[in-house]
Parts: sequence; C-alpha cells; structure tokens
Amino acid sequence: MLRFMPVGDSMTIGSAGEHTWRYRMWQHLRATYDGPFGIVGPRETLHDKATDSADSYEYADPDFPRGHLAGWGEGWHHLTPLISDAVRASRADVLLVSLGLIDLGFYTNAVQTAENVRAFVAGARGANPRVAAVFLPVIPNTRAESDVPFAAEVVRFNELLAKTVADLDEQSSPLLMASVPDSYDIRLDTYDGTHPNASGEHKLAAAFADAMHQAWGVGEPYTA
Repeated sequence: MLRFMPVGDSMTIGSAGEHTWRYRMWQHLRATYDGPFGIVGPRETLHDKATDSADSYEYADPDFPRGHLAGWGEGWHHLTPLISDAVRASRADVLLVSLGLIDLGFYTNAVQTAENVRAFVAGARGANPRVAAVFLPVIPNTRAESDVPFAAEVVRFNELLAKTVADLDEQSSPLLMASVPDSYDIRLDTYDGTHPNASGEHKLAAAFADAMHQAWGVGEPYTA
C-alpha cells in the first residue's frame, strides 16, 4: 500500500464546512491510481473559526480518509520537529507538502526557512529512509500585493526551495517540485486572498497529482 501524508498550513487543514484539497486528492487517486493507497497522518480535524481551534469534523463530505499533518497558522517552523514521529507512526511513503507562507510572514526569512526544509527532509528520512516528497511553492497571497519586502521573501524562498529540493533529491528517496497552476488566481480560487475555495482546492490537488504523474507515473493527469 502507498501511503500519502498531506503536510501543510491553513490551506491544507482547511476549515469547517470545506471539502479541502486533501479530499480532492483522495478522489483523484481513487479514480486513477491502480493500486491500494491510503491517506495518513496524526491529525484528522479541520480548523473551527468560531472557536479558533482545530477540533472540527464538519467536512463538506466527511466520508474519506482524513489523516494529515497540517495546522492553521503552522509552518516549517512548527511541523519540522514533528515530521519524524509523524512519518514513523503513519508509515508514510509520500509527503505532499505545502508550507512556507506562515514562516515568511511571521517567523523566518527565506534563508532560515530553507534551512528548516533541510531539517524537515532529514527528519522524514530518519523515520523512513525511502520516503518521497512533493513540495508546492509558496503561493503569494494578498499581503504580497502591498508588502514589498514580504513579496521579495516569497520569491527568494521559492528559488531556494527549488534548489534545496534539487540538492537533496536521491534515487532511493526522491524529492519533487510541483508547479502552481498557471490559472491559479487568488481572486477567483480563494475566498479571502489566501485560502482556497472549491476551484482552488481542485487546482492545488492538481498541482500535486500532475507532478507525481509526470515524474513518477503515479495515477493520471488531474481532472476536476
């Protein structure tokens, strides 16, 4: 069985009432992946904006494997110390990672964040030397339109992320960069300039799915 673990921030955990891109990915793999698979991780809940806590199971469709390692307001800074235990406990084979916006906005600059990426990969491999991972670049949100230094850090980090992934890629533990879909538009594909709406969920799932299909032959190209 191939076990996929979504890892991310608020765009990945989602909030009460949403499907999440995790659900869209599960639908895609169920339709196109020719083999047993699982969606795993130590957490299952959504973020509840009313209580500002990750205690909601109010998915738009709760009938899917909801495992993940994601948190509202969490980034590389928060999840790197947790990744080794999470991979070991869930026996994850493939990590689908979307992190960085929180780090660059509040905790670390681009260089420091890239150092956390290296520590994250080392931790994951310490738990599973053959783990694979797909990394999504940081998608600039509305803050980047008015905060020039923040926008520059996003650009710089995405460059460093691509270099780090290339440097750390190994045949036995492959690392892969996904591409943000050209059509992704924060005015059309998010509900607040950051968090994906239904169309955004599909496009984020497609970014991971298409990268895995093109590079590793996993599943088929994504169709909504």
